[in-house]
Amino acid sequence: MQRWRGLEEVPGDWGRSVVTIGSFDGVHRGHQLIIGRAVEAAAELGARSVVVTFDPHPSEVVRPGSHPPLLAPHHRRADLMEQLGVDAVLVLPFTAAFSQLSPEDFVRLVLVEGLHAAAVVEGPNFRFGHRAAGNVELLAQLGERYGFSVDVCDLKLSGQAGGGEPFSSTLARRLVASGDVAGAAEVLGRPHQVEGVVVRGAQRGRELGYPTANVDTLPHTAVPADGVYAGYLTVGQERMPAAISVGTNPQFDGKVRTVEAYAIDRVGLDLYGLHVAVDFVAFLRGMEKFDTLDALLDRMAVDVKQARELTEM
Repeated sequence: MQRWRGLEEVPGDWGRSVVTIGSFDGVHRGHQLIIGRAVEAAAELGARSVVVTFDPHPSEVVRPGSHPPLLAPHHRRADLMEQLGVDAVLVLPFTAAFSQLSPEDFVRLVLVEGLHAAAVVEGPNFRFGHRAAGNVELLAQLGERYGFSVDVCDLKLSGQAGGGEPFSSTLARRLVASGDVAGAAEVLGRPHQVEGVVVRGAQRGRELGYPTANVDTLPHTAVPADGVYAGYLTVGQERMPAAISVGTNPQFDGKVRTVEAYAIDRVGLDLYGLHVAVDFVAFLRGMEKFDTLDALLDRMAVDVKQARELTEM
């Protein structure tokens, strides 16, 4: 799969494309439906599929300080899109000037001149252009003018969460923020993941017999609610069952919120400075302060036992 940043990186001989456009944060099951349809349409037309997304998130440019928590960084989204069979991902730098493009100028610049679109696949709520003035009806009209078709996916086919709410990035973020990582996994189609570099912390876990990887998560990451979770710690190609703590460590009057993962039954791991990923599978309990250190250790033993049982492979 090809990965481009900016229209100038699109090869001049790229040819006709089937395009879908959006933030695609999390590449959840609704996104997977849209992207999968674009891949199918490209095969039917003898074209190549292209996903167009933006960096930074448009809201950060239009309303500074409103950047939503991210379910996945751009490189992770691209990896997930590649697994869906996408031929290329184009990340467009979203600037103040870019945000001023009218819907027609956006279509002409990106879809017609940049990607030679034969077809565009979108969800029913797709908006584009200055002040989000464009919708799928206008997109279809512009498609007739510029020679591409528009396919609007019925996102109801992607399913709904337990409360009957359609799958969306907003829903996934809300579930993650509440600690309902199982519900978030239902929306995403996989466990929610955070990633970052392992940094040195207070090293209390090592002193207590449970050495943890203190993960310095990427900016704007959607981190689950404070608590203890079962999940996995991935280093390179190795995925290890883990007990995960999120919070400020109230037992020791901590002030800084951290994500720490204990690789169950692994000894001698030296992960400092390595980039790792943490997958959240199940919520075990909320964060709490115990009366004694022994009580904390007893509870940690239970946490690890539960995490081991939930992640046995």
